[in-house]
Order: sequence, then structure tokens, then C-alpha cells
Amino acid sequence: MANTAVADADSGLTRAQLAARYGLTVAGERPTLAGYTRQLWSYRHFIAAYANAKLVATFATARLGRLWQVLTPLTNAAIYYLIFGVILNTKQGIDNFIAYLCVGLFVFNFTQSVVLNGTQSITSNLGLIRALHFPRASLPIAVTLTQFQNLLTAMVVLVGIVLVTGEPLSLQWLLVLPALALQSLFNVGMALGMARLGSKMTDLKQLMPFVMRTWMYASGVLYSVQNFAKHLPGWAQVVIEANPLLIYIELVRHALMEDVPLTSAAGRLWAVGALWAVVAFLGGYVYFWRGEKEYGRG
Repeated sequence: MANTAVADADSGLTRAQLAARYGLTVAGERPTLAGYTRQLWSYRHFIAAYANAKLVATFATARLGRLWQVLTPLTNAAIYYLIFGVILNTKQGIDNFIAYLCVGLFVFNFTQSVVLNGTQSITSNLGLIRALHFPRASLPIAVTLTQFQNLLTAMVVLVGIVLVTGEPLSLQWLLVLPALALQSLFNVGMALGMARLGSKMTDLKQLMPFVMRTWMYASGVLYSVQNFAKHLPGWAQVVIEANPLLIYIELVRHALMEDVPLTSAAGRLWAVGALWAVVAFLGGYVYFWRGEKEYGRG
């Protein structure tokens, strides 16, 4: 009798009304932004474990293992110093060009690695995405965390280079921490945005190395930022000075080095760097969330 009464009560209801009555939701429906954020926080241990596993797997087959975390940035620095510092002589006007170059390379490489790996973070994990239910933003965030761990190792090497090349140790070095925190927030936003773009345009991963190489040349990594003022018109110089990677590189240089040339006053660099971090993070997060239902389909 009870089942009959329930059936009679449900007989005149639409599907939407039945779903509302029994608390049913559409399978795969995108949660609200606040709900998605709560889901993502609940998966923080998964994100950390996945990032650590990716880091270990990266060097698992290499004979020297994680020593490459140190050798790779050092090798890049040596090659670029030979080409730009010695052959092209771009070190003019910079008292400590070795430290100047290494800071630029190490800081830029952090964002470059996040962007390149973030672009493939969805397409390279389709099996995992289709097999398990979890907030997909976990993957690009894990990419950033993996590269941040690489950065920590690289920073130990960088500190040694800066000291050996004659820069004095001071309390100003502590400013490296908030500078890298802003860059990390910026990188999370970039990874999220590029992950969605990469899931839509699978050929994007072929293009991004050229984009990042161009971005490097516009970020004052290999030569003095004063060269921008000499060779660019006024409007182009304004655009270059707003480049977020140039800003984060200059903030770290300003923290670790004395008498380093800057494109703007330090206070302005901090303000613009913070603005870029917030805009990139919020924009990338919302953009990725809006595509949550798309990932792993097709």
C-alpha cells in the first residue's frame, strides 16, 4: 500500500520535479565555484601525492637521478653565459652578469616549465580522468607544485652562485620568499588556463615552446633591461615593462643583488607583480572551472 501511495504521488510530477523531490542531480554537472573550491581543498593530499610521484618518475630512468635538478639549470646558465656574456658581450653595464643571468634563467624556467607541462596536463592524463572522479584542476595545480619543488632545489644552487660571485648576504634576501609566492600564484593561474586551452587545441603543445622562447627574450633574462629603453619606442617599452615575468625576475634580482638595474622603482614592481598574480590566478581558475564538464570527453 505504501509503494502504491508513493507511485500515485509521483505520477503527476515532471522529471525536474522528481529530481528536486528526491535530491537528484545531473551526472557530471558542474558544481558551483564555491563548491568546486571545497572539492579541490578536500583533494589536497591527492594533489601533493600526485606531484611527488611525478617528480620521482621524471628522474627515475636517469642514471644521475634527481641530480639533474641541479645540473640542468647549471648547464643552461653556462651555455647562455658563453653565447650572450662572452660572444655577444651583453654583460656591459652589469657588475655581476653571472648572478644576473642565473637569476633570470632560474626564475623564468619556473614559469616556463609550468606553462609547458600545464598545457598537456589534461591531454596526457585522459586515462586517469576517465577512470576516476576528482576535480580536474588538481592536475594543473599538481604541475605547479612539481615545478615548485624543482625550483627549491634550483634556488639552493642559485644562492651558492650569487654568494660565490660576490654578492653580500643581507636581510633583503628574505624578499625572495614573497616574490616567489607571487610568481607561484601567477603560475597556478597560467597552468589552469593553459590546461583548458591545451585540452581544446591538442596541437598547442607544439607551438608553446616557440611562444615561451619569445617570452624569454622579452623578459630581460639574457641581457640588461636597460637595452629595452635604447632599442624600443615608448609604447613598446611600456608593454615590456608590464611583462609579468620581467617583473618577477627583477624582484628576485633586487632581493639577491646590489646595484642591479631595474626598469621601475621597487615599490611599483611589487604592486604590479601582486596585481598580475591575483588577475592570473582568478582568471585562470574561473576559466578552467567553466570547462570542468568538457575534460576527458570526445
